[in-house]
Amino acid sequence: MVRVWLPDRPGALGLVASRIGAVDGDIVGIDVLEQGDGVAVDEFAVQLRDGASVDLLVREIEEVDGVSVEEVREVEHFPDPRLDALESAARLCGAGSVHELHDTLVRQIRAEFLADWAALLAPGRVTTVDGTGYPSGDLMAALAAGTAASPRVADGSTGPDDLAVARLDVHDATLLVGREGRGFRRRERAQLRALARVADRAWTLLAG
Repeated sequence: MVRVWLPDRPGALGLVASRIGAVDGDIVGIDVLEQGDGVAVDEFAVQLRDGASVDLLVREIEEVDGVSVEEVREVEHFPDPRLDALESAARLCGAGSVHELHDTLVRQIRAEFLADWAALLAPGRVTTVDGTGYPSGDLMAALAAGTAASPRVADGSTGPDDLAVARLDVHDATLLVGREGRGFRRRERAQLRALARVADRAWTLLAG
């Protein structure tokens, strides 16, 4: 997975793709994570031939004017954001109890966003957490309260690079997701908000 910053102009994507092909890289997926202010952040799923140099791949991509590589990481399988979101929604709707819903929500969110940890606070206390390296309960409660005080952070449109937040408004709950070293982008934050709305509705149905 190669995350790239590139100018948001016609032809830039094609030039990057051409450079990847020049080192025998096969692009099997592209995900547009963010666009704005003349810049796009795209993530390429690339299969390299055996023995191909990742360093050479990065150098080739950065030969394109105005392009920089933010991150390269090796994955066991290439994610499919649209399918992954539908799978998560289906599993949330299949939960048989509120407790199962909470557990499913944090597990699915952590897996889908390749996050270090995910937690649900409802209200102000940690009800469910999954992962490693997560903050203390008091700190998570403070983070939830702090994000609620900022309209743009509360609606999930922005926030700290290593933290994504989504509200479950009906149940006064907050979903926190942490990921060190790889910032959350707008498309990911929007996807998280959508899944939070699904979980909020499923919670209502189960509680009813």
